[in-house]
Amino acid sequence: MPLDGLFLRCLRGELEQTILGAHIEKIHHPAKEELLFHLRSRSGNCKLLLCASSGRARIGLVNDAPENPPQPSMLCMLLRKHLTGAALTGIRQPGLERALYFDFNGSNEVGEPTRLCLCAELMGRHSNVLLLREEAGQWRIMDALKRMDESDGALRAVLPGLPYAPPPEQGKCSLTEAGVQTLLAQLAQSGEPPAQALPKLAEGIAPLTAREVCFCAGLAEDVPLPPEHPGFTAELAALQKLAAEGGGTPTLLRGEDGAPAQFSFWPVRHCGALWKAETCESYSALLEAFYAERDAAERCRQQGAELFRLVQNRAARTVRKLEAQRAECAASENRESLRICAELILANRARLEADPAARGSSGYLLENYYDDGRLLAIPVDPALAPAANAQRYFKTYRKAKTAHQLLGGLIEQGEQELEYLESVLDLLTRAQSRAALAELRAELEEQGFCRRKATQKPGKNPAKRRTPPLPPLEYQSRAGLRILVGRSNTQNDRLSFQIAQGSDVWFHAQGCPGSHVILVTGGQEPDPQSLEDAAALALRHSKAHGGSAAVDYTPARMLKKPRGAPPGKVIYHTYKTLWVNPNKTEEDTHGRN
Repeated sequence: MPLDGLFLRCLRGELEQTILGAHIEKIHHPAKEELLFHLRSRSGNCKLLLCASSGRARIGLVNDAPENPPQPSMLCMLLRKHLTGAALTGIRQPGLERALYFDFNGSNEVGEPTRLCLCAELMGRHSNVLLLREEAGQWRIMDALKRMDESDGALRAVLPGLPYAPPPEQGKCSLTEAGVQTLLAQLAQSGEPPAQALPKLAEGIAPLTAREVCFCAGLAEDVPLPPEHPGFTAELAALQKLAAEGGGTPTLLRGEDGAPAQFSFWPVRHCGALWKAETCESYSALLEAFYAERDAAERCRQQGAELFRLVQNRAARTVRKLEAQRAECAASENRESLRICAELILANRARLEADPAARGSSGYLLENYYDDGRLLAIPVDPALAPAANAQRYFKTYRKAKTAHQLLGGLIEQGEQELEYLESVLDLLTRAQSRAALAELRAELEEQGFCRRKATQKPGKNPAKRRTPPLPPLEYQSRAGLRILVGRSNTQNDRLSFQIAQGSDVWFHAQGCPGSHVILVTGGQEPDPQSLEDAAALALRHSKAHGGSAAVDYTPARMLKKPRGAPPGKVIYHTYKTLWVNPNKTEEDTHGRN
């Protein structure tokens, strides 16, 4: 994405007009690589987001603040200690580097005034946010989002207490210092087409910007720069002016499917009809619109990673246990042969004890009166007497018989547990908020699959602090009927047996984990379009999403809950099936949370 130095220069000018002079009121650390600052100024309150994720690194004001964790991190506590109440006095950008420095007037540990700086470096996988303090005219690192050592492949060491060293310079030409003619000379000397050479030689220019410059100047992307080209010189001069003054036009580019594809600081015309340009009111609004969907997915991925690993490990352990139990059950199928061996040894005990050749033998050859007197070779322990060998076979037989009686129930219980865990894994992949993840964790704690977090203070009643359960997801069919979708297995049970009325229609993807879906009919006969929409939602909220598959549906009154079954488990015998292509109805089904 073209969050290059020029784009950052335009964003910096916007932030200077908006938040310069503001004071920090609150600081949050909502995700591993994100910091959120609540600012108060004369023009009003706002929220500044600093993100150092390799694929989403950015700076900007946001309207929709992410959810905060229940406990602040150590870095968040340090930032609150030194920056709460501090005033923003300046925003710096060295040249057109992809880094902004937010200068604050703060205080040290004893309350003396001191200069502090938040350094946001937006450099792909090397992106970072550092808290710096001025000591004897030198900036020193207090802490950072990502602590790095040179042995980790970092550009330089980033550890508390070290002097701050800016990222290494790339040796590119600066439009703000060298000028257009110097850049033109370097382009001519390189011999490469300007669309390819410009990002390599000029500081702060992304490939998308270089292609747009060539397009506006009438140059082909694969043709070297002619000796004289006033149009190209004029476009570079426009970039130089933008680098010096800021401004520009916040432009969001959407693909054919309407999803955000790119963004820029000026209109992009070289892509023709491939992308649709959309002007935003500010650069912060542009970035928030572009990253909204991937932000939600990334935050949920980070927040749910621990829970996902826990459930995945428990499911893998259940699979291994089931394999061992099935193997033992298969071995116990041959238990009758053990009883026969024991009985034959006892029937021939007197002869075996009197026969010198049988003493110390590793096997007996006996007539099997269960098989028309055919000879049967029976392995035995040569150190034991015939009677002891017979008792050994009887003991193994009783053990196999008992195992066969018990393993059937244990295997059935394990299969139910594995089915439940797979349904939780499916729900975790589709959880869209911290509250949804918390509800899934509470469900797993209730079922005994994970321990309760010991965050409750002594003397407090946990029931009073328990948050109310989330409502189900709610959609509307093309005919205007409500469609409810469960977010967790506990909510699936509540939806199917408490919220749904007898005449409502229940949907579930056939043969795979998924959410329970209820089409609220209000006692009326549902129309075919609403049935299709509800079936498409059942498929979309299941493990089989992304393709065509079968969806079962039945009146809610036909559902039964097996005794002792885990949450989300229901049985039904009377049902119909729809073969659904979700892409056909998805776009016509309107949803709201």
